[in-house]
This record gives sequence, structure tokens and C-alpha cells, in this order.
Amino acid sequence: MALLRPGPPEPERAEEIRARLTAPGAPFAVVPGEQGTPEYADGPRTLREFVETTWAYGDAVFLVDGERRWSYGEFFAAASALAVRLSERYGLRPGDRAVVGTRSLPEWQIAFWGAQLAGLVAVPLDGRGDVRGDGDVLGAVLDDCAPGVLLVDGEWLERVGEWAARRGGVRVVLFEGAGHLPGGVRGERYADFPAPDPWAAPPDVEPRPEDDSVILYGGGAQGAVTTHLAQAGAALDARYRAAAAALERGAVPGLGPVPETRVAFPFSHPVALAAVYGAMAAGGSVASADAEGGEAVPYGVEPTPVTEFRVTGPSGEPLPDGEQGRLWVRGQSAPRGYWRDPDATAEAFDGGWFRTGDLAVRHGDGGRVTVVGRAGE
Repeated sequence: MALLRPGPPEPERAEEIRARLTAPGAPFAVVPGEQGTPEYADGPRTLREFVETTWAYGDAVFLVDGERRWSYGEFFAAASALAVRLSERYGLRPGDRAVVGTRSLPEWQIAFWGAQLAGLVAVPLDGRGDVRGDGDVLGAVLDDCAPGVLLVDGEWLERVGEWAARRGGVRVVLFEGAGHLPGGVRGERYADFPAPDPWAAPPDVEPRPEDDSVILYGGGAQGAVTTHLAQAGAALDARYRAAAAALERGAVPGLGPVPETRVAFPFSHPVALAAVYGAMAAGGSVASADAEGGEAVPYGVEPTPVTEFRVTGPSGEPLPDGEQGRLWVRGQSAPRGYWRDPDATAEAFDGGWFRTGDLAVRHGDGGRVTVVGRAGE
């Protein structure tokens, strides 16, 4: 999903662009998935497949952080080396959890993708919410996901070090920062690792379907689970939006990677979170709030080719365009449930549809909706 920006194309033009990009044989062709939800016909099916495509871009610049430049080859070698270490030296197995908590640095990318290449379930920590500022919430998150390794910088180490010391067997990899490893923590500094072998391959692992996921926590210790297929879909969503914008400008859209990615907030990476992931982690809302008054600010949300919106009445019945109701979302990019919480999953999902806690109005122009507030407010 993408927040609408000023000056969107006219509905007819937008539909023409979508049709060109999603037609059979087109770069973003869409087919029904196993549960009838739309999925991209081509492209990576897992995050591992997605990141492995970077190998071909070699010396092209991938990440920029101040004066530092990372090529695709350097990034892939570093992520692969970390994955091998996690698997072979630490003994972690597919399905084990890896917490990722660093500032907006290239090391976040290496940690996140290294965990993916090792077949681990990545648990990115959101540095903006209660997970960062509330020690009790953070402790509950760590207890809930029970990680086998913490991939953190000095700032996050101050928050997770005591927990790691209590747990004993949890490994810690310290990235940038002057933090000191507390006593009792089984940790190493990333800077002390051997230089990555540019020709080394990641470990040969095959995660089980139930482990093929990422867990996201927002305002509390309730984790939203999103599959690798969903995150691969989110990655292709970003490429689709770039291609659609190029067509709108009259340019021929390129499907290769952006030569340089300026590192900003950690989630601004190739699998940037769709708003619905944050909605689950934050308790079911995709609505934004006014900075001063705290009231919901209506805004438009445009579905990607693999996202569907439904606005429903009190009994879950679909409402016609123009009527206000509760927003439901489904598609390849949507999450599948809550981590180890079947009751919450059953309450929030219905036949593949995620029932958000937002009120919205659906428009007839390509499935676009306007989120107008919170249900029950």
C-alpha cells in the first residue's frame, strides 16, 4: 500500500498504467494465489531469493551513509558471512529468532539480511515506539519471541544487555557503538569478525513454511507475523510504484535496482513495511493522527496490484462505494497472523482478510479508500 501524494494521476490514467504493468506477461502480472488472494506471477517468493539477486550487481553502489559507500557485492558478502557465522558457529537453526536492533546504519541491512540468509525468523525492533522507551515492554517482547541471537548496536545493548545476561545462552553481536558487553553475556563485536570472503556463499538452509516469516512488534508484546512471500510482495510493490511513476512521467521504467539507497530510518530498505504491518503491531490501526489534537486525519490509501480493500458493515458485509465502514485488507503483502496468539489471530482475520480497527470509505477509482478514523471512537 502507498499513501497518496499530491498530484496523483487521473483515475483513467492510473488504470491504464496499472493495466499495462499487470497484464499477462507484463513485469508485474498478477495471478490468484492458493487462497484466492492476488499474488505477483513472477519475482522472488522468499526474502532469500530477493537478496540473492543482488549478487549480480557487483560493484554498483547499494548503500550510502555519509562518506561510506557499500556496493551490492560488499553487502552480499557481509550478509552471507554473518549468516554462516550464525548457522555454523552459533548453532542457530531455521526457525530460531534473531532480534535486529541498530540505528539507521548499513549494519542494520547486514544484520537483517544475514538473519534471512541463515533461515532465521528476524525480529526487527522499532526504534520509535514503546519497545524502545519502555523497558518492561521491551522485556516482554524479548520473552515473547525468545531470540537465540541479538544483533544490536551500543544504544540497543544498553536496553537488552541485562535481559541477555539473565538468559545466559543468548548470543549477542555488537555492531557500532562504544557499549561494553555486560558480564555474563555471550557476545562478540562485529568489528572483530574476519573480513568477508567476496566469493563465499550463504549457508544452504531450507526453512519450514511455518518459519518462513518476520515478526514485528509495535506498541506492545504482541507480534505481527508476515511471511517471506508477503515481504517479497512488499518489495515488488515498491518496484511497481517506481515503474508506475516512471510511466506517468512518460519515461520507460527500469526494473533494476536503484543504484544508491540512502540509509535513513531502518525500515526504509527494499522490503519497507506496508502500513498494514504497522497496523497489526500497533493494535489494528492504519489511521494517522493529528500531531497536535490527536484526532485522526483522513488520508487516501491506494492498493497495489496484490492488495485488496473492503469496507464492511457491522456484520462484515461489504458496503457499496461511498459508504463508511470498517476497513478490511488482504493480499500477498498482508501478514498472516499474530505470533503464538491464535485467539488474537482468529479475532483479527477472516478468510484471509485482516480486519483493521479503522473506518474508511471506498471509492470506485481502482479500489482506493480514504481512512477517516478509528472504529469505536
